[in-house]
Amino acid sequence: MLASTVINHRQHVGLQKLSALAGITHSSLGPNTKYKFIQDETSGESALVCSCFRVLENLELTCGAGQLVYETVQAHQKTYHTGSGCLLFLAGAWSRAALECLQRGVPVARIISAMSEGMDVCLDVCRECSVSTEGLGVAQSESRTATSQGLGPHLSKTPTVEASRASDTTLTASGRRKIKLSRHFYETKSENVPQPPLPKLPDIAHISAGLSHGCVGAMTLVVEASRIQSRSNPQDVSCSTFDVTKVVTCVLPGLPEEHACVMQGCIVLVSHEQASVVHHLKEQHLKVALINGDLSDTYRHLGFKRLKGVQCVSDRSHFSSSTKEEEWMEKTVALLLNLEVNLIVVSGLASEKVIQRCCTHHILVVEKTKASVVKALAQATGAVPVTYATQLSTHCVGAGVKVAIWRDLSSHERKPSTTVNISTVESSGLVTVILASCVHGKLQALEDQFWACAYRLHHTLKDKVLLPGAGVTEMLCVHRLHKQAAQKHHTVQQTRAGTAHNPYRGLVLHLMADGFIDYISTVMVNTGTVSKVRARTAVSQQLQDCAQSQGIAATFSQLFLADEQEDGAAAAAAAAAQVYDNVSVKQEAWRKALDLVLLVLQTDAEVITGINPKSDGPQEDVMLL
Repeated sequence: MLASTVINHRQHVGLQKLSALAGITHSSLGPNTKYKFIQDETSGESALVCSCFRVLENLELTCGAGQLVYETVQAHQKTYHTGSGCLLFLAGAWSRAALECLQRGVPVARIISAMSEGMDVCLDVCRECSVSTEGLGVAQSESRTATSQGLGPHLSKTPTVEASRASDTTLTASGRRKIKLSRHFYETKSENVPQPPLPKLPDIAHISAGLSHGCVGAMTLVVEASRIQSRSNPQDVSCSTFDVTKVVTCVLPGLPEEHACVMQGCIVLVSHEQASVVHHLKEQHLKVALINGDLSDTYRHLGFKRLKGVQCVSDRSHFSSSTKEEEWMEKTVALLLNLEVNLIVVSGLASEKVIQRCCTHHILVVEKTKASVVKALAQATGAVPVTYATQLSTHCVGAGVKVAIWRDLSSHERKPSTTVNISTVESSGLVTVILASCVHGKLQALEDQFWACAYRLHHTLKDKVLLPGAGVTEMLCVHRLHKQAAQKHHTVQQTRAGTAHNPYRGLVLHLMADGFIDYISTVMVNTGTVSKVRARTAVSQQLQDCAQSQGIAATFSQLFLADEQEDGAAAAAAAAAQVYDNVSVKQEAWRKALDLVLLVLQTDAEVITGINPKSDGPQEDVMLL
């Protein structure tokens, strides 16, 4: 990719490469993401992707800047599962801002100082404009429910609670008067301490709609998974939490996307031989063993080191035909049969020979299980995970597991061909999301979209705050950066302790704001309703309105849908729509983007590039480090 980009070696090479890599994110921003085909010229294989992380994953990045970008995006994606496009886009925009500063003669130290201050300004904006999720969307849902069908069972509880509190207050006051008439309790001056009101729970449907970011189908599956978890947890009947660690996905290629659904339990794909074992074990309460690692004779735990200089001496005069693997397998199977284990859940891989041998004894082996699923099964069954199968004992084996055939897919010529649902008598909170598509290459994108929506809802319920979406937060940051840049006489007292006056501060803050403007206008263009010129014009107009105290949040977010409004009903529906962003995800994406730019800036600032060592001519204005 970088080979097709013209690099000016007389300028900062690392920032130019960073800007070039960021160009791949333009089509992955906004609610209407576009698919890309990436083809390997050597092998001819291709991949279908629609996110910047998957694009980087399929590129051969050989330069240092490319490796740094990939590692940064990978770390963010692994933690948050969303926001990687924003991270890389702003990294490219701010790298161009740094290049512009260098061309204008701004020292590197001044660029770093001003950009760091600009980031502090943006983080302050996030803190100021964040919205609490307490009761968010409840008023709209209550008014809709009251208008259409009257008070529902959940809403009708509120007046009852308030009435009971009023009666409790009255009884407490009268009771206190009676107590004061007694000489035994006269000295006790008890006061009626008012109880704090119960926090209003957010409307999950309203919040999830604002967090879908165009992935409506994926977010629908997320909401259903949250509801199933809440029903299985009597302490959380209000969907106030969402544990993504207990959610797994099962991908079924060859089936239409309409087959996507959510099921309670852990659904896995098994072979035809394993399906026959499930038929034998159905409607039984099984004993389960949990293995953290691989189920094979050669597996050793992480950090294991073989002792050097040790020789194994056998007292046998002749060796039997059984190999070491056979001996281990016989010992393991005998132990499992002695413990009456019917199900083995393995977090790693299982040897094919072990699976086949266990099938002959009606023992089901499930491999490649998430560590969080193993932990959930341990909590629900009382099993103790072990590293090696030979460590199993009576107290390590759990009970109360059921297996059942969920769907037979042999007609679709799949291998493995059967899906099995693993559930527990005591609720484990495990939920499986079934994803399907007739296009095999699209399955990865569908799974990524689901996890992005799942983690958005998870972080929202964890943080209990949201940011206005649809470019509103970025617009507020632009407005604040422009306002800070306009302060010509910036005193030392207004800056952090120990920092001096920066004459280039206004320029750098303006260029950082331009990066946000470029981000907003690109997202608007990707909606397919406006051109780049019109998008930037709309942004400029909103900034002028904000400067005149007309506000941003009330009007700007609807510009994304402005050209799609054809009647009054559609306009009213758009006005009622709300778009939200995660506070922690957005802040971390901004921080990582700036850290990436400053790291590349400082690294290449200490390296002289563009100098031909074989040149015989004079090399003026060159300082060798």
